[in-house]
Amino acid sequence: MLRGVALRVTRPRVAVLSAVHDRPHADTESIIGAVRKDLPKVSHQAVYDVLRALTAAGLLRRIQPMGSLARYEARIGDNHHHLACRSCGVIVDVDCAVGAAPCLAASDAHGFTIDEAEVIYWGLCPACSAEPVPEKTS
Repeated sequence: MLRGVALRVTRPRVAVLSAVHDRPHADTESIIGAVRKDLPKVSHQAVYDVLRALTAAGLLRRIQPMGSLARYEARIGDNHHHLACRSCGVIVDVDCAVGAAPCLAASDAHGFTIDEAEVIYWGLCPACSAEPVPEKTS
């Protein structure tokens, strides 16, 4: 994959790619923790640099739901969307809303050539929906 986008194959790049593939929608700290299991001395900055390079090369996708840390995923190129739980923060993939990319038509494109739509559906995941809402005490 790395050679296919003209990037050198390095241990940090392979470790970061592996971590993101194994942990879809992981935040940077989770990725750093996973990478350090294989490369204990890798720096935060090295992981940030690798994430930036892999995202720029199109091997990873960076998403940042409102109020959330940046997350990374390896599912790229299909213009899928996300479901996000307002309570626990879990994020899951959901296929394109309708039709081919960009899936949605803007009411006014303002002259832009639109090639992607990013949609995040917000709500409660099944686990959080099942939890009773605590009663308010006065």
